[in-house]
Amino acid sequence: MPETPIRDLPDLQAPPAGVAAPKSASSAPWDTQPYSTKRHGTSITNCDAEPVRTPGCIQAHGALLVLRLSDLSILQASENTQAILGHEPRELLGHSVAAVVKNEGETRQRSILATEPTDRNPIYAFTLPASEQIAALDVTLHTIVGAAMLEFEGTGRTQPGAETGPVAPRPRNGPDYYSLIKKTVARLQTTETGQTLCQLLAEEVRLLSGLDRVMIYKFHADHHGEVFAESCRSDLAPWLGLHYPAGDIPQQARDLLAKISIRPVPDINGELAEMMPLVNPDTGNPVDMTFCALRGLSVMHTEYLQNMGVAAGLTLPLCRDNVLWGLIACHHYSGPYHMPYELRAACEFLAQMGSLQLRAVEERENAAYRLRLDAVNQQLLSVVVREGGLASMIDGNSLLLGAMRAGGAALFHRDRWWRVGKTPDESQLVALGQWLVGRLDTGALASPLYATHSLAAAYPAGAAFADVASGVLATPLSSSGQTLMMWFRPEVIQTVNWGGNPHDKPQVAGPHGLRLTTRRSFELFSESVHQQATPWLDVEVEAAANLRALIMDLVIARAERIDALNDDLARSNEELDAFAYVASHDLKEPLRGIHKYAHQLMEAAPVNGEEKRKLDGLMRLTLRMDSLLDSLMHFSRVGREELALEIVDLDEVLADALELIGSRTGDSGTEIVAPRVLPSIVCDSVRVREVLVNLLSNAIKYNDKAFKRVEVGYVGADETSLRGAFPAGTQTQTVYYVRDNGIGIAPHHFDQVFKMFKRLHGREDYGGGTGAGLTIVRKLVERHRGQVWLESAAGEGSTFFFTLGSSDDN
Repeated sequence: MPETPIRDLPDLQAPPAGVAAPKSASSAPWDTQPYSTKRHGTSITNCDAEPVRTPGCIQAHGALLVLRLSDLSILQASENTQAILGHEPRELLGHSVAAVVKNEGETRQRSILATEPTDRNPIYAFTLPASEQIAALDVTLHTIVGAAMLEFEGTGRTQPGAETGPVAPRPRNGPDYYSLIKKTVARLQTTETGQTLCQLLAEEVRLLSGLDRVMIYKFHADHHGEVFAESCRSDLAPWLGLHYPAGDIPQQARDLLAKISIRPVPDINGELAEMMPLVNPDTGNPVDMTFCALRGLSVMHTEYLQNMGVAAGLTLPLCRDNVLWGLIACHHYSGPYHMPYELRAACEFLAQMGSLQLRAVEERENAAYRLRLDAVNQQLLSVVVREGGLASMIDGNSLLLGAMRAGGAALFHRDRWWRVGKTPDESQLVALGQWLVGRLDTGALASPLYATHSLAAAYPAGAAFADVASGVLATPLSSSGQTLMMWFRPEVIQTVNWGGNPHDKPQVAGPHGLRLTTRRSFELFSESVHQQATPWLDVEVEAAANLRALIMDLVIARAERIDALNDDLARSNEELDAFAYVASHDLKEPLRGIHKYAHQLMEAAPVNGEEKRKLDGLMRLTLRMDSLLDSLMHFSRVGREELALEIVDLDEVLADALELIGSRTGDSGTEIVAPRVLPSIVCDSVRVREVLVNLLSNAIKYNDKAFKRVEVGYVGADETSLRGAFPAGTQTQTVYYVRDNGIGIAPHHFDQVFKMFKRLHGREDYGGGTGAGLTIVRKLVERHRGQVWLESAAGEGSTFFFTLGSSDDN
């Protein structure tokens, strides 16, 4: 509906003209009516009723202009533009944005709108220089629902003259965030578990931002949150391990956080500036501020943080597969804390890297477990095939329990129950089975499953056997549902520490009666939890689905069994290998941007020697990062591409490899020998050649002797006297080797040399490099179902051994 004209703007404490104050959440259609948190916030009676996307006002430390896309004329302006921009809002409405940012600024905006992906994607546009009336302002731009949103915020530089010209690029005299972020990302990539990753992320964000407390806030399946990791000032009480009810961050807030990448709040107690007019005159709708950094604060959120004693904050969502996994929640207590755009952008990038790395770490943590579960599934299937019946899979067979980490298992097959471990008794199983079959629609899903860690909550009769079966994972093994497989987990009585009483629902008096408010106490509240088991992991649920698929395939057509298993394993491997490619590919674009801007800065204006040195260093670092990403992308492709297996003469492959590295062996001080003819085997010649190229190159590169000698040979499967302490599983295989007389490797570094980007020497020592060569060698050998290892002593040379398992099977 149209907004009241500006000349008749009503008092800020009254509802907008023609809009009655709502009496309840259900009667407040804020999505279609003018609303302002500043005016109407105390009318909100329910967290879910608050229009957090369309608050009608912004945080008053900055200014917001809403522009018509077609001509960049100003449709709406925040009421504080006089203080921030030096222009009264009434003077701006209907005029071109050039009235504020000059013609150069308007031209820059048009260029960004024409060439950049601005839809729901705030982009730094330029810095509006300081003048006698205003401070320097960073300007960001994005578009949404046919409007352009132009935000102005202080740069954090108080000295006038830091920028020059009507529209200036951001000066490069602040902290070197690129170097800081690069080091942090490298550390994040070395973490082995989700817990250590989150703890490091919390510490690095706090170090970077300077905020008093940084928490990694993890959402559980029921949407309640837990402080999973924390870094805070030494004088603050730790909140690590505390839980908070789902209502502390309501559904609409979680939905909004899943869409954005950063939410800065520099002053919890700061003023709000209302939009003038409240609705877009072109559309009659409230302005959607979802992606605005200046978006006005929620009444509930403000009260919540004030009750915690927080003065300023920063929220950075962590997402996994585009689903909100948790938050980097930052609190500051000693007063307002204004973070300049560059610092916010650096924190935002860290959070995005954290999201990517979370998935990688979880996949690594689950990979070994998944392989064990898949191996057990294959063993169970072999038992079924060998013994000739499904009952043999469970009758006295403990494999089902050890792999799934279950206390008991049961199978209903041919009108009989078969059990292993601790389970409900048979009468309880009969009733539970009937209840489950009613919930497993075997015709609706390819893999119908039921998984719960709190059975009694959904099936009250389950309380009678909660001690053995509080957790249930069930799947039918036939399309009719007459064959049912179940795993059980016992009750684990636990104490949950809450940050305040989660059952507290305080209310306060508002202008229209009682309204909900946030609790004021966050003291430790402990609660004992009964009739719950350890939750089932996704990988365990997947394993149950996989077992069902295998059994179904066996029943339907045994010929399809191997194909189904291979498809599942290929999918699992593809997920692991794809991460490196996606992460490195997505990092290429911002890296090219950094390199381009550094180059432009060098050409834009004369620079002194120190500035030129820094810019040269920045460009050199971007080129190195680019080479690292190329290596990472190559590594990921190695894991995804199919092998082209054929009978290959290894002498010819060696000759090709020597030709490729010929420029490195042209001096008379290098000798490469093969004591005897290499055999012909079944392998992928291109990939084996790459293995030899990497090993030969390293043998030549890491050699400080005046006379370099490299030997390429093999130990036959029947040459037991030459095999030494070779690894298990290689006794019947031909072992190939590349031996040198170079600098050697100390034994405690043997495992390190195969790690991605791990170099034992300085970055430029021994010809430099990314440290990816041996990682790729191991991947290629493993793709051939082989192994690679080394024997070496510092100063005495090294020998790299490898097998090619696929060749020995033919």
